[in-house]
Amino acid sequence: MANATIRELRAANDQSRVVLADDRALLGILLEDEPGIEVVQGGGDVAAAARHVLNHRPDVLVLDLAAPDQPAIEAIARLRARTPETQIVVLASDREAASAAALFAAGAVGFVAKEAVNADLTPAVRAAAQGERFISASVKAAMKSAGPVSARGGLTAPGRLTARETQVLRLIAFGHTSVEIARELALSPRTVETHRARIHKKLALASRAELVRYALSRGLLRA
Repeated sequence: MANATIRELRAANDQSRVVLADDRALLGILLEDEPGIEVVQGGGDVAAAARHVLNHRPDVLVLDLAAPDQPAIEAIARLRARTPETQIVVLASDREAASAAALFAAGAVGFVAKEAVNADLTPAVRAAAQGERFISASVKAAMKSAGPVSARGGLTAPGRLTARETQVLRLIAFGHTSVEIARELALSPRTVETHRARIHKKLALASRAELVRYALSRGLLRA
């Protein structure tokens, strides 16, 4: 039976299939007795999640931002490109709210703070199944307090960065380490660190969170 037909039958029965890319049994327990939700446990890393998404074509994927094998922002962009019918909800600490804007730009529709998972997971999944955005209240507050991209010392124009520095900035914003960036761009880790230092200096931005917001504002995180 075609995937579209399966999804139509689920919709007719008001049934949403959810893949949980998380090893903690708690998440399944929170959702398994919810009417209209069918849970598929998908393992704790992005590769396992991707396999389950491709096999089951769920309505919603719940993905832990701390998944160990790939940066979550890039993983979301790739999954959305391959299975656009699957909506993605991210689990993260509310201290990681600085990444929320980049996660939404990559294609996520929900951000649930782990500190509020008991209360927020079910409504987030139900909202995502309808294609609606959900953000835990603590994350909203943290995003609001973070404000717009810092302009300490004035943001430089994109032209001030070289093409290579722009590549490095994009990969930094996607969550790659210097070693991973070096491998991706065929550079040495020391050269990547030099590019990092120059990027921070040119943009007058001190933290990775500020670099993420800058990259987002310049359209560098689009899939």
